[in-house]
Amino acid sequence: MDGIELLLVVLGAIGVTAVAQRRGLQPALVVVLIAAAVSFVPGLPRFELPPELILGVVAPPLLYSAALDFSFVSFTKGLRPILSLGVGMVVVSTFATGVVAAWAVPGLTLVSGLVLGAVVAPPDAVTALAIGRQLNLPRRLMTILTGESLVNDAAALTIFSVTVAAATGTRTVLSNPVLLFLYAAAVGVLVGLAVAALVQWIRLRLRDSGLETALGLLVPFVAYLVAQQLSASGVLAVVASGFWLGHHDADASFATRLQGRQFWNTAGVLLEAFVFAYMGLQCRFVFADLADSGMPLGTFALAALAVLATVLLVRPFWVFLTYANQILQHRFVHWLAALPRFAVASRRSEQLRRKGAAEPDPRRSIPAANLLVVSWTGMRGVITLAAAAGIPVLAAGGAVFPGRAAIQALAFVVTVGTILLQGLTLPPLIRVLGISAPESELRAKAHEIRRAREISRAATRQVLVAARADPPPGANPAVIDYVIDRTRAGVDARRQLDERETADAEQDATTAPTTWASVEDTTRALRQEMYAAQRQALVDARNAGELDDEVMRGELEHLDYEEAATAYDRGTP
Repeated sequence: MDGIELLLVVLGAIGVTAVAQRRGLQPALVVVLIAAAVSFVPGLPRFELPPELILGVVAPPLLYSAALDFSFVSFTKGLRPILSLGVGMVVVSTFATGVVAAWAVPGLTLVSGLVLGAVVAPPDAVTALAIGRQLNLPRRLMTILTGESLVNDAAALTIFSVTVAAATGTRTVLSNPVLLFLYAAAVGVLVGLAVAALVQWIRLRLRDSGLETALGLLVPFVAYLVAQQLSASGVLAVVASGFWLGHHDADASFATRLQGRQFWNTAGVLLEAFVFAYMGLQCRFVFADLADSGMPLGTFALAALAVLATVLLVRPFWVFLTYANQILQHRFVHWLAALPRFAVASRRSEQLRRKGAAEPDPRRSIPAANLLVVSWTGMRGVITLAAAAGIPVLAAGGAVFPGRAAIQALAFVVTVGTILLQGLTLPPLIRVLGISAPESELRAKAHEIRRAREISRAATRQVLVAARADPPPGANPAVIDYVIDRTRAGVDARRQLDERETADAEQDATTAPTTWASVEDTTRALRQEMYAAQRQALVDARNAGELDDEVMRGELEHLDYEEAATAYDRGTP
């Protein structure tokens, strides 16, 4: 793919995404379908990028931007369901899909089937989260879906690298797959934290928003490549670095945060649109490769149906097994209690009720309706497409990778099928179940926002009282008093100060005449102190557990825009 072709693909993907969003359609599905149709244009050349480039360029920034915006505190609170879905379900899905694929696809080995299982194992939460925000799903449900999307990508891609190494005969740092998985996870996290800590140390000493932003753009790629060089999980390295820098984001300058926030939002939209368009453009060629492999179309259709059904059913099955006791305790699907496995759980729940322990722990329990939504949010997306495109062409000894054409075709079918079946039915399901953020949650959030603003006002008062009691050296006390009064009233001193007020202030001055510059400089200095004090107070409240991370970040964003407006108002970006 040359530069012109790549540019045309990107521009086309962005255009289709924009139209889909304006019409309320799902951009991922629309882009894939239109690109797939375009791939059948006669004479259209095959657009192809090196497999390692797809995973090494697309996955890191998408995962990093998601980790930056996700609360690590919320992640730890929802750790049990997140790990259950992000690791346990991925492992089960990989093996179940691999076994079914090896049985249903002629000539596909078990190892190649596991490669397919790893490719289609991680659900993409982008569509589910977009629907959740639109329909105002409960915060904990959104936390589980977001956290799972970060963990499951790491787990699936780690399994993917292990299975690909086994299929290609590539040597790995450890021969035992379990130890290799643990090594990849542990070293990946350590690498990510080390990279993030180093970047944080450098960023605090640069004092230049442009350089700080440029440094931040390199973080996901550096973390990913360093971890990969150590045969560790590059995905976990990226997620860990994103968590660390996102948690310490308040230490950067307001310009760095604003620039970084806009860049990663833009990069996410661009990369997702490109990957869906790229995979759609492979449609004709993927199925042509499948035909060249000699597989009959009818055989492939049956195999694709079996694999898609497996992918769709594994997630609800795993969710039910994980929360069987709770579901039965809530008297959900009573008829299952007659089965031997669940009769035991039902009797255990009855014993707990008799002992006075009937009420589940609210920190661990999830309402049955929410579990149904979680079990149906299994749309596959960017990571599945990128991993499928990242399967090497050749295996050990220069032979063609076993079943590569079938794996890519099945990945395409699973991605489009899940987006079509689950993505289109998820909003009606949520509406039918009547799931939305409860009034208590909305009231609690409103209370936290009010509390955050009280904390900000208290920090502002401390700065103003300190400035009045102990003015900075060389400052005009009259100007200090004037600026404090105007600041308390929420009025911009420079815009409201007229000639008469200037003259009055000059008469009252005892140390130096008041000028535009003195008012401006004093206002600037006080505001900078106030912004710094407010940020620190909000971070301290978050660290003490008084404020939710999401609320704190929202208030910090407001402060960033206020400081940016002040900076641009005086002509200094």
